[in-house]
Amino acid sequence: MDRRFIKRFIPTPERIREIRALRFLGRVVHEPNLWHINRHSVSRAFMLGVFWCFVPMPFQSIPAAITAIWFNANLPLTIIVLWISNPLTMGPMLYASYVVGTWVLGTSPETTEFKMEWAWISERLVEVGIPMYIGALLMAVAFSTLTYLVIQYLWRRRVRKLWHRREEARARRQTS
Repeated sequence: MDRRFIKRFIPTPERIREIRALRFLGRVVHEPNLWHINRHSVSRAFMLGVFWCFVPMPFQSIPAAITAIWFNANLPLTIIVLWISNPLTMGPMLYASYVVGTWVLGTSPETTEFKMEWAWISERLVEVGIPMYIGALLMAVAFSTLTYLVIQYLWRRRVRKLWHRREEARARRQTS
């Protein structure tokens, strides 16, 4: 990963200080560690963002921000990664969570047609909701762990590549 690439998408701490809606957080949001771009803060931000994007709940950004502060992850990057779950991707993510949950619980998925009626939804809330939440939590843990490991690997690989380039350039300069 390249810091310059990531910095293009992240607001500066000065820009965050200007946002009046965040003033109630006080000094917590201005903690420098929440804004640093390094291997650990970026990989934690991706891990937390991917985790919370799989959890089906309203206002996902609130627990994502709280855990980013708690785990000392890059706060804006956590929120940006959280946007993986949006109105276009949420349907397939919830369905996949439901299928994984039914597989784990050993039940068969419902194959009845969906009806946009309160009675139909309230009747099936437990039989659909429990497998969906279990599947969502399992997928959240699996994908966030995988994302953390991939970001760590890619970051280290990039650092090694740059290190070898500098060594080769130094060796070329010494031989010429």
